[in-house]
Amino acid sequence: MLDQKLKHRAVHRAKIIAGQLDGLIKAIEKEEYCPTLLEQSRSIQRSLKSLDTFLLENHLRTHVKHQMQSRGDDEKAIRELIKVYTLSNK
Repeated sequence: MLDQKLKHRAVHRAKIIAGQLDGLIKAIEKEEYCPTLLEQSRSIQRSLKSLDTFLLENHLRTHVKHQMQSRGDDEKAIRELIKVYTLSNK
């Protein structure tokens, strides 16, 4: 279940990332200057982090909120949050 506003923002961000990635591929094929390629790559990585934030916010506002209110699902929510936290620190 996706919050529709967050879904719209996430899809928009993902499309921007796809365009950035296409641009990076073309720049690599044209053998542009390495620092320029690295700058584009870092920009894509920042955009991906932004997308991660949208997705995490949706998960917290929908699934985790519901799980914490449902008896027995609170442990599942805690495990999922620990997993997400662990992944973000790798």
